[in-house]
Amino acid sequence: MRGLITTVIVMVAIVALFLISQSVFTVDETQQAIILQFGDPVATIQEPGLAFKLPFIQNVITFDKRVLSSDALPQEYLTADKKRLVVDHVTRWRINDPLVFFKAVRTEAGARARLDDIIFSELRRELATVEFLDVISNQREAIEERVAASALDKAAEFGIFVLDVRTKRADLPREVEQSVFDRMRAERQRESSLLRAEGEELGNIIRAQADRNSAVIVAEGEQQAQRLRGEGEAEAIGIYAGALSQDLDFYAFIRRLQAYETILKTGDRLIVPSDTEFFRFLLNSSGSPDEGLALPAATTP
Repeated sequence: MRGLITTVIVMVAIVALFLISQSVFTVDETQQAIILQFGDPVATIQEPGLAFKLPFIQNVITFDKRVLSSDALPQEYLTADKKRLVVDHVTRWRINDPLVFFKAVRTEAGARARLDDIIFSELRRELATVEFLDVISNQREAIEERVAASALDKAAEFGIFVLDVRTKRADLPREVEQSVFDRMRAERQRESSLLRAEGEELGNIIRAQADRNSAVIVAEGEQQAQRLRGEGEAEAIGIYAGALSQDLDFYAFIRRLQAYETILKTGDRLIVPSDTEFFRFLLNSSGSPDEGLALPAATTP
């Protein structure tokens, strides 16, 4: 009898433990849970810790509480100036209301599909109002902010909170990329040629001005040099004239000696008439041809 009671107690304990294991569950701090009863949600648990449910008739599904991302495939859009543009975007979001999320999309895969449709639609609408160059230059961040704000309102009905939308790439389609690059290269070459021509023109103007200034400076220098040279020559002539007026014979004597020094060299032999005026100081000290050393008359060959 006692053995039967022990067996019953053990069986009751096992059943109790089994029922407890089916009734208690843990919600992690990175998760949030919904309790379903026959497939219908009856409770939502968003705080971490132990929770309870009815065994067998209730079950638990969990959703991630952290920030999730959706990396959609690149899509082609048209800008305001009818340019084709391929945009690759990433959306960061989280499950804000697990009950609404479960009723609307059920799973994260379903949520990503709905969210990508929303982002595609908003990007198409925004890019249709902006020109191509603005999209790839200074308007990208503003477009991302507007798309994220619109998607936030529309995704709320799925229990999703959109944090932001970012474009990883915004480029031309491959089939038109080369032609656009060629056109951009031609435009840049045209601009560079224009700048070179303007620079060459400005350089010619600067060089012409420098040449004119140089010519003016040289002319002024030559004029001043000629003036100074003339003044010097005039002063020299005045000095010579003053010296000449003081003693004409001495001046003539000195000038004649200088001429002798220049003309007569060692070993030279001259045959000249005795009455030559140029050599009269070689004949006598007074310069008279009848006194001093007489030179033989030159003979005519």
